[in-house]
Amino acid sequence: MTVRIVLDRDKCDGHGMCEAMAHEFFELDDDDRLTVLDENPPESERAKVHAAVQACPALALSLQD
Repeated sequence: MTVRIVLDRDKCDGHGMCEAMAHEFFELDDDDRLTVLDENPPESERAKVHAAVQACPALALSLQD
């Protein structure tokens, strides 16, 4: 089953917790604007991505199955 990372740009404050926990999937630019590098992470990385999504203090990230 494929999971998809969903970013709500209106909520993102650029804290960088997701990038710190899963830099392969999230990247903040110099203006603290988040880019999701891979919206469909492999199942083998699901736990890591889930933890990064849960760490977002602004609740800007979610996962969809």
